Amino acid sequence: MTGAGVQVMTEFCEQVNPGVLLEMRRKRPFAEMHRVQESWVAPGEKRALLWLAVRTPEAVGPDHLTILGLAAQVGAGVCYALAARNRYALLGVIGCLALNWLGDSLDGTLARVRQRQRPRYGFYVDHMVDSFGALALMGGLALSGYMHTGIAIGLLIAFLMLSIQSYLATHALGEFRLSFWRFGPTELRILLAIGNVALFWKPMVHFLGGVYRLFDVGGAIGLAGMGMMVVVFTMQNTMRLYREERIRQ
Repeated sequence: MTGAGVQVMTEFCEQVNPGVLLEMRRKRPFAEMHRVQESWVAPGEKRALLWLAVRTPEAVGPDHLTILGLAAQVGAGVCYALAARNRYALLGVIGCLALNWLGDSLDGTLARVRQRQRPRYGFYVDHMVDSFGALALMGGLALSGYMHTGIAIGLLIAFLMLSIQSYLATHALGEFRLSFWRFGPTELRILLAIGNVALFWKPMVHFLGGVYRLFDVGGAIGLAGMGMMVVVFTMQNTMRLYREERIRQ
C-alpha cells in the first residue's frame, strides 16, 4: 500500500488507539497561503503598520490588539444603537472605526515583525473575531433608525457569504484574498467614516425621484456590490478548480 493510501486509511478508518489520529492531526502543518492584498491604500497602509509595529511597546502583544479591534467594532455597533436617541453618537462610531483599524490591522504585522507567528491560531481567531464584530456593527445599524433592518441583515449575510468564499478559496487554492476589486477592510472603514459625517448633517437624500435614508441608499448599493463579488469570485474559482482538476478520460 502506498504512503498516500496509508494516510487515507489512517484518516477515515477507526483507530485502535484514538490518540494516534488526534496526534497526527495536531502535528499537521498549516498549509502555506498566498495573501492577496491589492486595495487602493495597501502600499501606504503597509508602511504605516510597519512603522507602528517597531514602535509598539513590548508589553503590548498581538492578542491585545485583536481584543482592541473586537472591542472597538462592538463599540461602533453600540454607538450606532445609541444614535437612535442622540446623533452625536455617530461621531463616536468614527473613533471606534479608527481603533478597530489599529487593532485589526496591526496585530498580524506585529506578530510577523516580532517573529511570533501562530498561523492556525491567528487565522481562526482573527476571522471569528471579524464575524462577531460584523454582527455587532450591523446589529447596531439595524437599531439605529438610520438604516432599514432588512438592509442591515442583508449586508451581514453578504459579508458572511463573502467571508465563506474567501476561506474556502484559502483552503482549496492556497490563496487568501484580503481585497476585492481594489476594496479592502480599510477602504470600507474610510467610506463608513465619511458616510457618518454626511449622515450627521443630512440623514435623508433625494435619489431617483424619491426621498430615502442616506444609509438605505448606501447600504443597498453596498449590498449589490458585495452580492456581485460573491457571484463573480465563486464562478472564477469554480472554473479555476475545474480546469486544475479536470478528469482525464
